[in-house]
Amino acid sequence: MIRSAPSLSFWLVGLGLLLAGPASAQEPINCENAMTQAEMTQCANLDWLKADAELNMVYRSAIEKMTEMDAYLPEGLQGAVETLREAQRTWIPYRDKACDAYGFLARGGTMEPMLVYGCRADLTRDRIDELRQLDQGLGN
Repeated sequence: MIRSAPSLSFWLVGLGLLLAGPASAQEPINCENAMTQAEMTQCANLDWLKADAELNMVYRSAIEKMTEMDAYLPEGLQGAVETLREAQRTWIPYRDKACDAYGFLARGGTMEPMLVYGCRADLTRDRIDELRQLDQGLGN
């Protein structure tokens, strides 16, 4: 499973959200009706984490498909698994840096983490679609 490590600033934002969260720790946030910036940021983070979990599931499935593909190919034509692994290892830093750049639209403001999390969720869902295509193969 390939996962990117959150940066220190995101851990600090998470800590800030815990400290500035709802009056009661037992009150769940209604992400359909988030009202404060802290709630909207927390919901964007939850959305990204959900997409990231799905990405890891779909990635594992695509790796299995590439493993099957390599097993059927002659030795000189194999490499599907390693190619996908390298692509994923390259894609993760791309996603993170592209979204960090997107965060500059609100640099230093309270919206910045929300923009970054939202971007990560969006790009992750796009990557999920790409991996599903690999998993399903041609003609599906």
